[in-house]
Amino acid sequence: MAVLEIQGKSIACKAILFDKDGTLLDFLQLWGPWAESMLSQLQVWMQERGASFTVELEHVLGTLHDSQGRINGYDVQGPLAIATVDECNGWLAGQLYAAGTPWNEAITIIRGFSSTAMKSVRERKSAEPLPGLLDLLRRCKEAGLSLAVVTSDSTAAAETHLEWMGIRSFFTSIVGCDRVTRGKPDAESFLLACRELSVEAHEAVVIGDSNGDMQMGRHAGAAFTLGYCPQLDQSSYLHEADAVIRHYDELGIGLKEERE
Repeated sequence: MAVLEIQGKSIACKAILFDKDGTLLDFLQLWGPWAESMLSQLQVWMQERGASFTVELEHVLGTLHDSQGRINGYDVQGPLAIATVDECNGWLAGQLYAAGTPWNEAITIIRGFSSTAMKSVRERKSAEPLPGLLDLLRRCKEAGLSLAVVTSDSTAAAETHLEWMGIRSFFTSIVGCDRVTRGKPDAESFLLACRELSVEAHEAVVIGDSNGDMQMGRHAGAAFTLGYCPQLDQSSYLHEADAVIRHYDELGIGLKEERE
């Protein structure tokens, strides 16, 4: 049994379940190009037909833009940050439907746009471990902690992104949205990962950057829910986290002393 030291608290645990985007890797670095491509393709489509979005551009996916219109931030509680790709595609198809396109055509168009955007993501391979993550993963392994990734992305995409970062070997279980019936904030993903790690839910800690991750952990009965937010002054949305950190060097890991 290992012990996680967080802000003066000691949490005994056997496993850590990580979210992926925004927790293991920089969210905007990976998904910014996808969002820009999707919005650009949608804008062209709309302009050619004299149509417009049902909401302001920033609210289509939950993105922030600079004076040149480039994405430089995102709403941590918006669809881009939390929804699956399929859910985002459904929401975007709704924009086309509202502009007068039959639903079957709208979803087909959006899937085509998404395929183009994903091609750009694969070509860039823009995924790098967040500061301090590699050291944390090594310390976890040395302490005998089992590790998993629980994500709203597909399992195949998660595998690919972990390979790009060179950290796939640290994780025993990868649970994507395609492996469960009910994704976050439901407990199903968490519990599946625990089964694959051969641990009980109360022996596992969840680390994530969204309140949906925290809710998932609470619904499952996790030992501890830990929010990750580099801008700690902006972490109020993680209101169901037991604690919030801004850097992985804030975590200490040791071994629990067993009484004879």
